[in-house]
Amino acid sequence: MSEKVTEINKPEDNEMKLKLSKEYDFEGQKIGEIDLSGLDNLTAADMIQANKVLTNNGTVSVLPETTLEYDLIIAAGALKMPIEFFKQLKPKDAMALKNRVTSFLFGEE
Repeated sequence: MSEKVTEINKPEDNEMKLKLSKEYDFEGQKIGEIDLSGLDNLTAADMIQANKVLTNNGTVSVLPETTLEYDLIIAAGALKMPIEFFKQLKPKDAMALKNRVTSFLFGEE
């Protein structure tokens, strides 16, 4: 008898995608979904760089990983997209992205 073995902690492809509440026009593209799989390639150096950007912008936070600005910087770097795309998101989409990135960073995915 053969049984199908599944990996318990392996995220499904759709768990790494964030469907946006609307399509955004950016640099000639319509973007209605964000693929967050690039987060898997982050390093501590990326996090340090995000902290430097916050500091240079005058933002001070005891727990920067939970701030919207930090999470947008991390998303921009991980997805290799300009920060300007993320700054145009409507609040609902920005907070959904922030929550996904924060959960990822704290291992809650």
